[in-house]
Amino acid sequence: MGCRLRLVLVIHNHQPVGNFEGVFEESYQNSYQPFLDVLSEYPDIPFSLHTSGSLMEWLVEAHPEYIDRVRGLAESGQVEILGGPFYEPILAGIPRCDRIGQITAYSDYLKKLFGTPVRGMWVPERVWEQSFVSDLVDAGMEFTLLDDSHFSAAGIRADKMHGYYLSEDEGRLLKIFPDNETLRYQIPFTDPVETIHYLKEIADHHPHSVVVFGDDGEKFGAWPGTYDHVYRDGWLRKFLDLLRQNSDWLKVTTLSESVDTVSPLGSCYLPDASYREMNEWALSSERQLELAELKEKFAEAEGFDRLKPYLRGGFWRNFRVKYAELNEMYTRMLHVSNRLQSLEETGVDAEDLPALHEARTELYRAQCNCPYWHGAFGGLYLPHLRNAIYKHLISADTLLEKITHRDANWLAVEVGDFNLDARKEIRMASNRLVCYLAPAQGGHLYELDVRGAKHNLLATLDRRPEPYHDIIRQAAIEQQQGSQNGEDIGKIHNAVRFKQPGLEKKLQYDHTPRKSLVDHFFQPGVDLETVIQGGGEVGDFVQGVYLSSLKRTDEDCEVRMVRKGYVGPYEIELTKTVSLAKNASGSLEIHYELSHLPADVPLNFGVEFNFAGMAAGASDRYYYNHLGKQLGQLESKLDLEKTDRIGLVDEWLGLDAALDLSAPASIWTFPIETISQSEGGYELVHQSSVVIPHWEFVADENGRWSVTITLSMDTSAAQAKALSEAAASGA
Repeated sequence: MGCRLRLVLVIHNHQPVGNFEGVFEESYQNSYQPFLDVLSEYPDIPFSLHTSGSLMEWLVEAHPEYIDRVRGLAESGQVEILGGPFYEPILAGIPRCDRIGQITAYSDYLKKLFGTPVRGMWVPERVWEQSFVSDLVDAGMEFTLLDDSHFSAAGIRADKMHGYYLSEDEGRLLKIFPDNETLRYQIPFTDPVETIHYLKEIADHHPHSVVVFGDDGEKFGAWPGTYDHVYRDGWLRKFLDLLRQNSDWLKVTTLSESVDTVSPLGSCYLPDASYREMNEWALSSERQLELAELKEKFAEAEGFDRLKPYLRGGFWRNFRVKYAELNEMYTRMLHVSNRLQSLEETGVDAEDLPALHEARTELYRAQCNCPYWHGAFGGLYLPHLRNAIYKHLISADTLLEKITHRDANWLAVEVGDFNLDARKEIRMASNRLVCYLAPAQGGHLYELDVRGAKHNLLATLDRRPEPYHDIIRQAAIEQQQGSQNGEDIGKIHNAVRFKQPGLEKKLQYDHTPRKSLVDHFFQPGVDLETVIQGGGEVGDFVQGVYLSSLKRTDEDCEVRMVRKGYVGPYEIELTKTVSLAKNASGSLEIHYELSHLPADVPLNFGVEFNFAGMAAGASDRYYYNHLGKQLGQLESKLDLEKTDRIGLVDEWLGLDAALDLSAPASIWTFPIETISQSEGGYELVHQSSVVIPHWEFVADENGRWSVTITLSMDTSAAQAKALSEAAASGA
């Protein structure tokens, strides 16, 4: 009968930069290793394999035997190695020079590692824009694959997707395969017989076609419940056996072989898109809910299946609009990338080339896609992934500063639109700290990088509505009703899994950013619980516009921010001055002066600080007072009476942050916790610890009041830990 249908199996394995070591290892044991174990028994069944660079580097160190096995399979021709951008960035989230640089760097790495040419690549999260065609071709790629929904959005019918198309940009041609959605939903979840029947139907109606399955390798053992199904229950062996049994009409092959032996179906230009769910997640929460409601309402309507290909959802780049914190991370990355590119263009001394190369690698790692969006998995909501991005950005930035500044102690101040909001921000930097101030946004301190710990203390996340919060609320109601009726709660809403009880009670939203130097005027006598709920505010300073000025000397620099605003009916003036000294041992001095205050009127002024990335629920992460006494873990709610010092310690991170006050204050602390969805269900995640020193007072006879706050960061423990680890590794 001969080959009537080519089937290409593309496996994509990925773990993000900064993920826990245990997750890497568990995925290896449950998915990556057993998958190869089984496939090695079927040398006549080839497949295409993509492994992200972050996972590949881990495998090289942790499991070199896996690398040896893949090399052997590549040499025998059973495995086709696919490339891509090194650290799995979404291409729409990084500059063009970095797209080409990452793809080229990873191709070179893979060639050295496996000794085979890299002709095609995996597009991270299949986020696509037509201009990427020229980028991929300039990086040496011949072909890739995208979801069939991309082709549907271009007007191509499903029966015209059994092959590949040519796509063009600026005269470059790229071959693109549609990735079959039906197969992605069937494999490995339905009986393999069903998949064979589906493929047979395509072969009968569209002979000499190519059908591509491309999806996450973690589906084969790492996703919840899949290990038993795929391996112990024998799904994978049954599937491979059926492929063998039907080899008289079904040829399992690779993307390369298909390109070399099958002509393209034609040419096409694909619209900006990703897979269907990603497009929907990029919408605002309100629009997501509206789209879901409309789809449900018209699902049974005549012709809806024909309409579905034209329902495209949103545009991936709007994640940066939806989440301000994501935009902060993105624009910080852009700043580092632009500085690095500028140094490369102007040239550096030969002795600085290794540092420049290392900075490039750190930047590439900081572009890993997972924390730059949020959907069905944690992504942006996972602090350890955000912290990893900032760790590599700070490392890259510090390397570039060492090239730029020859002195050990130095100081720099810069004004620019760093977060791309068409307003000016201020960057103050030294060999110890980097801080970003936003005068037009409440005069907030919105990023504070502690170089010694490679940590951004303001990698915070606001609590905001998400579409799945309604699911949590409804599931809680159903579980409560079921419990009252004596029903099995596990059967009431089996699609909803709570990692902690009572999550619906934790749903709360922030109306102002959770940053630092957030200026509050509270009602006198307001209590902690009211403040936690977002109440008690009587001023308009929290997000007001401040006028700013700079003062710079050889030894220090200061930013002075002034705002006239209202506290209740009274117009007052607030001046805050943030100073960074060259010889300061990791500290900022913040001086507040309030003037034009009403006479004999009680005032309650507070300054909000947030400390992110210092984990909760651990005995080695805690608050302490002026005597060094521990006050509780970092999720604690504290209502302290008059004190002039509070500190936060994260022994694992090696960071001690403290606030020293020139005038004793009462201090509130409480946690910011989000509820997000992940692979294992809905979970409570600690995002930051809020610390608010506040003063109740009456102005002096001149209508004035002032206080100085010193924010200090001690990283000696972190630096000692880094030196010890470097010595142990022989670095």
